[in-house]
Amino acid sequence: MGFVTTRSMAKDYDVIVVGSGAGGGQTAYTLALEGVKVLMLEAGRHYDFRTETPMFQTNGDAPLRGASTPDKPFGFYDATVDGGWQVPGEPYTQASTDETQRFDWWRARMLGGRTNHWGRISLRNGPYDFKPHSRDGLGFDWPISYEDVAPYYDKVEMLVGIYGSNDGLENTPDSPEGCLLPAPAMRVGERLIKKHAATLGVPVVPIHRAVLTKKLDDARIPALLHPGNPRAQALVAQAMRDRAACFWATPCGRGCSIGATYQSPAVHLPPALASGNLDVLCDAMVYEVTTKDGKARGVRFVDRKTGKHIEAKARAVVLAASACESVRILLNSKPGGLANSSGKVGRYIMDTVGSDLSGQVPALEGLPPHNEDGAGGGHAYAPWWLYQQQGRDWAKKLGFPRGYHIEISTGKRMPTSGTGAGLEGYTQGSYGAKFKQDVRRLYGSFVYFAGRGEMIPNEQSWCEIDPTVKDRFGIPVLRFHWQWAEHETRQAAHMQKTFADIVTAMGGKVQGGGPELDGVKAIAPGGSIIHEVGGTIMGADARTSVTNGWGQTWDVPNLFLSDGAPFASNADKNPTLTIMALAWRQADHIVDRLRRKEL
Repeated sequence: MGFVTTRSMAKDYDVIVVGSGAGGGQTAYTLALEGVKVLMLEAGRHYDFRTETPMFQTNGDAPLRGASTPDKPFGFYDATVDGGWQVPGEPYTQASTDETQRFDWWRARMLGGRTNHWGRISLRNGPYDFKPHSRDGLGFDWPISYEDVAPYYDKVEMLVGIYGSNDGLENTPDSPEGCLLPAPAMRVGERLIKKHAATLGVPVVPIHRAVLTKKLDDARIPALLHPGNPRAQALVAQAMRDRAACFWATPCGRGCSIGATYQSPAVHLPPALASGNLDVLCDAMVYEVTTKDGKARGVRFVDRKTGKHIEAKARAVVLAASACESVRILLNSKPGGLANSSGKVGRYIMDTVGSDLSGQVPALEGLPPHNEDGAGGGHAYAPWWLYQQQGRDWAKKLGFPRGYHIEISTGKRMPTSGTGAGLEGYTQGSYGAKFKQDVRRLYGSFVYFAGRGEMIPNEQSWCEIDPTVKDRFGIPVLRFHWQWAEHETRQAAHMQKTFADIVTAMGGKVQGGGPELDGVKAIAPGGSIIHEVGGTIMGADARTSVTNGWGQTWDVPNLFLSDGAPFASNADKNPTLTIMALAWRQADHIVDRLRRKEL
């Protein structure tokens, strides 16, 4: 087994996994190491992180000095290939022409999916985040609790390698001893933000990110992850030895040829492939789950290279294609949608609330040259600090019901073509040698804040099959309906005020004439934060949800979803770590059901 073609793949498998990212990678890893025969179908092309990562190139080596282009919105060196908010020949549509009701859908057509492009921020949902309706009467409670998922957070953190610290903060869970790697030291700007944010009651602590600050303990961890399974332990130990600790060379968004950051092709797939129980087929665009006698019997897909339509069969099917892509597969599987007796397939899609602001801080001007590249992203962040102003009395105390965390960017990062642009307000229009001096003085004196907040699922945010538009393979596409509620726009306005207050406390000045206190203008478009979840929400009642607490569809007992689609809410914590924890938990459940011949 290994990478296969449509001709060499087997006729039948135990489980088909659709997608190779966080959910699909984790599911395939767990199943394969437990002896389950798995076929992974990836819509995009093969990708080799070891040979394709530009580890040492500067922006000056790239076309347009690495600037963004329509097909590379995050710059030339970004790891995503054949993907983005627009994929040629694979459109999606909007139900409204109102720009405030637009949903931008990011897709990654490559092995590993979005795990190749993400900020690596890995935050646990807390106890409140699984029972939000119980706290404020809005949205939905999950049918599972933090206690159900906590052991799997532990496992994922140890397998993947997450740096961070335990700070004992409310609804910001600490990890057991031995789970986290050491956090890198805060940069100069992050330390200054921490000092002045504290005067406003805003805590700044080490962030949790999926980057190896030291080698994983391959002698200790495998036995904790796979007790009683010596073969799995040996394979995981070898995979850990094949990864190196970060040496602060490359922005993580490029990928990592030494495996220091988490990408599914670097962490989940090597031991799964080495087990001999995983086949991977790339360029396989799944569009339908096939059924027989009320159960899933496999999937149909298009070979993107030949255009042929092919069926693969298995005892169980796991959709992990990304939340909305999994929804699209279900809605295209039969009229009205497969597993849709509740009518909730496609409903309650969510993204993270986003708003940002930057400022210039004179105290950071003219610092001596020093290396503060660090771990390819933030070393610090501010977790939500106002839980006591929420709950049932949120309207009186805070004015909006759910919170956000603050991501921080500071320092002398790799210069770009825009490093010396837009400085007239700070240089009084200098030019020549004086302008060069001013650019050097101002370089590294800017701070950037990005709010990432909770969206409450609402009836106006959903997707359906467009009645007329199809992609280049003839597959009907999704049409999006989207609306932010006042809960979210007020939250975005609060972000802006908080960011401005921190900049002012630092003795700095907000850039761009902000803050923007009109939340409708301050909030980022739906989908633009790329934290799309929901669409097949889990619940305790088949009449009002699509899956149960295992991500198992109520209507089709051998059909599961292991991406963000079953999320019943979208906490301010970035969803990737929770996707992996739920996928591992679900895969253990599938293994148990297979062994008992219940699937």
